[in-house]
Amino acid sequence: MKKINFLNLGNHPVTNNFLNTNNPKNEFFYNLRLQYHEKTKLISLAKFVSPKRMFNDKYAHRASASLTMRVAYKNLANKIKKKFNPKSILEIGSNDGVFIKHFSDIENIGVEPCKNLAAITNKLKIKTYDKFWSIKLSDKIINENGKFDVIYSANTISHIHDLKETFMAISNSLNQNGIFILEDPSLLEVLKKTSYDQFYDEHAYVFSITALKNITMKSGLEIFNIEKLKTHGGSNRVYFKKKNTKIKISKNVFNHLKNEKNYGIGKLETYQKFALKVKKSKKKLLKIFRKIKSKNKVIIGYGATYKSSTVLNYCKINIKYIKYFLDTTPTKMGKYTPGSHIPIIKYNGIPENVDYAFLGAWNFKDEIFKKEKKFIRRGGKFITHVPFPKIL
Repeated sequence: MKKINFLNLGNHPVTNNFLNTNNPKNEFFYNLRLQYHEKTKLISLAKFVSPKRMFNDKYAHRASASLTMRVAYKNLANKIKKKFNPKSILEIGSNDGVFIKHFSDIENIGVEPCKNLAAITNKLKIKTYDKFWSIKLSDKIINENGKFDVIYSANTISHIHDLKETFMAISNSLNQNGIFILEDPSLLEVLKKTSYDQFYDEHAYVFSITALKNITMKSGLEIFNIEKLKTHGGSNRVYFKKKNTKIKISKNVFNHLKNEKNYGIGKLETYQKFALKVKKSKKKLLKIFRKIKSKNKVIIGYGATYKSSTVLNYCKINIKYIKYFLDTTPTKMGKYTPGSHIPIIKYNGIPENVDYAFLGAWNFKDEIFKKEKKFIRRGGKFITHVPFPKIL
């Protein structure tokens, strides 16, 4: 299968490697290049980072830290109960239990290779396997718990390098009439918004519906419904069933495939144009930062997210431009951003001396703007790079 490189974002650190010092020794970097798979239309990193470097007992991200996500997962859990009435559910990538905890009334199983997170859900009395998802693990779980009515995975399948084994293991773990629900960032939205920060070490892939259809054909799974979501700057919730079951395929599946085809998802030139837009975005963002700093204004970062790491390291934005990042995640506080080495301090409101805040968590803009009315009223402004660099 021919794979063609179309964008080189330079050298990047592991996004989860928040540092104890601003002058680390032997910090790990890899070359972040993007590839187009000619046959499947899949978009991936050209070089994968070892999972053990990324997912370990120091993993910092907590899905429950965001009010937006807490509400979204609770609403989804209620929807699944009402629509599918499952007797058993498995979550791949259960994080701190923000979703799976809503199924305490049925058999609920988690898979979470980050041992610090698995410890949290095990304390919640959710049986959690702290291993990487594989055929071997799926067999073990089936032997101990049986097969499942629903398997759910949000922002995790795109992290797993071997997609063939991943989907085969999912198909293997489902009851005959079981369903698999996948949530991940939408490639179409990434292209439309020029949100190149969706590409980083953990995101081995960013999926289109076209690619998902192509790569799951041999696993015995079939897409039967799709929902567009606003989460993470634009995601797809994709529903799979086993082939030859009676569940009808929604018209919106064909509509999504048609929309992607019309946009050019299956054409290399679409990604070459995207690469040019990314390079222009970098120049424009740096121009904004330089202009603000020339006026001796104070810029901070708001949300030391994994996505922001891609922007900071690609655009070479460091302490020269951003004084520090504010963040609510305890495991990030008092540390430094990977690669760019910007200090991260505990969020306690935006200080009075701050003029601008760079939106590391731009996908939570609406939630942030409601929260920071005081900052905005006194003339504070935000900087974003999506869909193009600008001051808000």
